[in-house]
Amino acid sequence: MPKVVRPSHRYVRALGMTPVAGVDEAGCGPLAGPVVAAAVILPTKGVPRGIDDSKKLSANERTRLHGRLMHCAIVGIGIVEADEIDRINIYWARMKAMTLAVEALAEFPAHILVDGNRLPRWDRPATAIVSGDTLCLSIAAASIVAKHTRDTIMLAHHEAHPQYGWASNKGYGCPAHFQALREHGPSPLHRQSFAPVRRSGFRDDESFAQHATG
Repeated sequence: MPKVVRPSHRYVRALGMTPVAGVDEAGCGPLAGPVVAAAVILPTKGVPRGIDDSKKLSANERTRLHGRLMHCAIVGIGIVEADEIDRINIYWARMKAMTLAVEALAEFPAHILVDGNRLPRWDRPATAIVSGDTLCLSIAAASIVAKHTRDTIMLAHHEAHPQYGWASNKGYGCPAHFQALREHGPSPLHRQSFAPVRRSGFRDDESFAQHATG
């Protein structure tokens, strides 16, 4: 049986300094909506049980843990909207969202642990950890906050644009979303620089304006 890997405090302990913020993002791949990053400084005691990579948790588990984390941890959120993603590309949008999340923290971290293999251009100590949301407890907590926050945003956008099915797909590409793009064209919340949106059939400005405001 394969070994079950769960996030732990060992990366924070190895640094020998506090406070340490874990940072992760959600929403790099979708066709619509923002990219959202979270930075989380966990408390020294009373960390909620069940924290794990957000992708391994159900929506109900993420909601429960998000509520617990917002009460016991120091949390910062960074959001970059679709129009800015189109201007600067998704890579730099991800970097900016993480920077905004750290800047939103009420306490300055002594060190930052980031999921992945790239770091924003910070003038502060930071470490990138591949699969950090699986290995590091504070990054896993950030993944939960980022995912829950973005899902909540997309649920709200679904009310104004129900034809795209964002209540279920959260803006990611799926057959129903692709079909809606073909039938209705892109909304103002779609990422126009992403190929499936560009190919949706409404390329001239007049057609896009009619369908984006209809």
